[in-house]
Parts: sequence; C-alpha cells; structure tokens
Amino acid sequence: MKLTRKWSWLVIAVTLFSVIFATGCGSAGITSQPGGKLPAVVSGAPLTVKVLDVGQGDAILIRTNEQVVLIDTGDVPARDKLVSMLKSQGITTVDKLIITHPHADHIGGAAAVFANFTVRQVYDSGQRTTSNLYKQYLTQINKKKIPFTVVTAGTTIELGNEAVLSVLAPEQPFIGGSEPDLNNNSIVAKLVYGNFSMLMTGDAEKESEERMLKKGAASLKSTLLKSGHHGSKTSSSLPFLQAVSPEAALISLGADNEYHHPHPITLKKYNDKKMKVYRTDTDGTLTVTSDGKTYSITKER
Repeated sequence: MKLTRKWSWLVIAVTLFSVIFATGCGSAGITSQPGGKLPAVVSGAPLTVKVLDVGQGDAILIRTNEQVVLIDTGDVPARDKLVSMLKSQGITTVDKLIITHPHADHIGGAAAVFANFTVRQVYDSGQRTTSNLYKQYLTQINKKKIPFTVVTAGTTIELGNEAVLSVLAPEQPFIGGSEPDLNNNSIVAKLVYGNFSMLMTGDAEKESEERMLKKGAASLKSTLLKSGHHGSKTSSSLPFLQAVSPEAALISLGADNEYHHPHPITLKKYNDKKMKVYRTDTDGTLTVTSDGKTYSITKER
C-alpha cells in the first residue's frame, strides 16, 4: 500500500518526536521508574553501571562491550547474593577487580568472586590490614597468580570502548601517617565515557575530599556521584559537593543499618543542591546506562 505524501510526512514527524522523547536532550538524565513508560536503558548504550544491592556494603559492576569490571565485593553475608547477581548477568570472567580499601564491607565477597569467576586483574590502594579477610584475599591472589597493581592518584585504567577510570585518590603519604585511615585512603576514581562521568568514592571522607580539592577541584566535576561512605555525615562536604556538582547521588547501604546511614545532614545537603537521590536499601539495585551523551537511571523496585 502506498502512503500519500501528506501521510508520509506525518509518520516521519511522529517517529522523530518519539525518538527525541525517548533519548532526551543533551546530557540530561532520563529516570525510568519500575513499570514506567520511559525506556529502561539508553538505546544502543555501550556502558552500564550497576550499584548492586548487597546490603550494608559496596559492590559496583561496570560493563562495556569489551570488559567486566567490579569495584568492591560487599560484606561476607552478601557473598552468595553477589555471586548470584553476577551469574544472572551471564558473567564468567571479571576482567578487573578493584578493591577501594580493605574493610569487610568492601572486601568481604572477594573470596567468593575468586572461587566462582576467572579474575584477570586486581587493583587496590596498597593499604594493608591484619584481618583474616585481607590475608585470605592476598592468599587467593598469590595462589591463582592474578596480576596485581597498586594504584595512586594519576593512574588511568582503560575499560574498553574509550571508557576510562581516572584515579584521583589516594596519594602518598597516606592520610593518618604510620597508621593509615582506611576510609580516607580509599580509591576514588572518576568513570568517564564521552560526556558522561560518575565519581566512585569508596568510603572517602572529608580529609580525602579536602586533599582532592587542593589537588584540583575541576577534575572532580561529574554527572553522577556514588555517595561516599554510604551517605555518612563524614563524607560529602559542601566544598566537595560544590566541585563535583552532580545531578544525582547513588547511595549503597543496607536497610535499617546500625550506623543509621544515610545521615539526615547528608540528605539535606543533597536536597539543598537539588540532587536526585537513589538508595539501594529502598530502590534495590540501581542501573545506570549511557551512550556517552545522555544517561538513564533505573531502579529495581
């Protein structure tokens, strides 16, 4: 059947309107609610970031068309859940495992990751502890002969598809001197893909934030912020938030946790900055997709 010219132009106009509505304009984010009408992913997006719902801890999965990257592994009680989540994504190999710092809620699932997946490369901050979890972590790296790299500010980690992680912290000497502050010497890395960026902060607190600001506030500017230290009042200082100037904060934490994260004072700062807030305790796993121009954030529930 042949369309008349009038109807042909109408079809084209409707199609263009649909595309513009679905993809958004410029670098603005598209938020997809469960059961909503907006697309759950940006069409053709080659970058996906999942802030996994692992309770009171951090585990962030980054995928490009070339690599699978895992930043932190949650705590020991979430090991089985982490493994299940990764397997449900069809993952058999983790190209890069990055441990921001050796506290249990970030390193606790490492043993399960080593046992269930091929890990090709491990990165950490070089901080050492005497915990059994940390000793087991080093033992598995040595036993499996996994390449191991200590990163510092200035390191760039290539993720494929022109996506990179630019490490902004820690620096030597470690904050805290002879007894380093594990939180404040967390790896902080900025994920950059085209015009999209997301700042991964580990548990970095005010002292680390101040050091990064002195080094270069401009380098902190990011589209999204993974909230430092699970939304604690010890992180997200006002000067730091001013420099990052994110459109949204994503907080990884457990429901009704004993630390009372996220702290009301931190949420107020986010609200005052007109930032959207997403939380794994209420929203489940948070999925960010980007094509390097725009992005979407989808809540699991």
